[in-house]
Amino acid sequence: MRILLTNDDGIFAEGLHVLAREVNKIAEIHVVAPDHEQSATGHAITMHRPLRAERVKFLHSTDLPAWAVNGTPADCVKLAVESILPHRPDLVISGINRGANLGTDVLYSGTVSAAIEAVILGIPAIAVSLTEYYEPRFEYAAEFVARLATVLLKQGAACDTLLNVNVPGCDREKVAGVVITKLGVRQYKNAFEKRSDPRGRSYYWLAGELVDTEHDEGSDVAAIKQSKISITPIQHDLTNYKLIEGLKEWSIEL
Repeated sequence: MRILLTNDDGIFAEGLHVLAREVNKIAEIHVVAPDHEQSATGHAITMHRPLRAERVKFLHSTDLPAWAVNGTPADCVKLAVESILPHRPDLVISGINRGANLGTDVLYSGTVSAAIEAVILGIPAIAVSLTEYYEPRFEYAAEFVARLATVLLKQGAACDTLLNVNVPGCDREKVAGVVITKLGVRQYKNAFEKRSDPRGRSYYWLAGELVDTEHDEGSDVAAIKQSKISITPIQHDLTNYKLIEGLKEWSIEL
């Protein structure tokens, strides 16, 4: 079993190293990740400058094949599969992200976008995030994802399979279970804070306060509130199929 690991927090992020240490027990792994943090880059790819991939060494495993790329998470997966790796991976795992990737936030997430790029390339993928940001403990999340990866491949995962996993940041004995969920809704208020620089010119800092708008028991947001691991199947096809036939009936002319 061959697994490609990546993330959006950067090649030296703790979550990636803990994940690599655990997944290395069950598979042959390669690591290709950004050389610096690329959070909230979405599915951006690099087109107007060259990409560089530099070999790096992980302290816990100096023999582990790992590359740092001066690009986005989507760049890393595309470059790894098409140019760097000696063999096509059976699975791509993106993470472990420091902080949740829930609901509509997945549209901005570099973690999820890396997994989506894998699916676009015909490789099943898992995106995994730990909801605790300030004092993260990644060990249990890494163990869980390693088990999930084994199950996924044993089940013969289709190449369009993308599982978005969020693990609550509580102690493992307080995790209340695992649920299959849909994407919830996350909204923010006061998204931009207006400030002044030393020359008196205005600038804006993206901040925002999360608004609690999700009450659907079937959502990933609700699952995390209940200290449960959420697993949400995601597809990259954004077509609104329900509307196709209706649109054909509109009088749209040249």
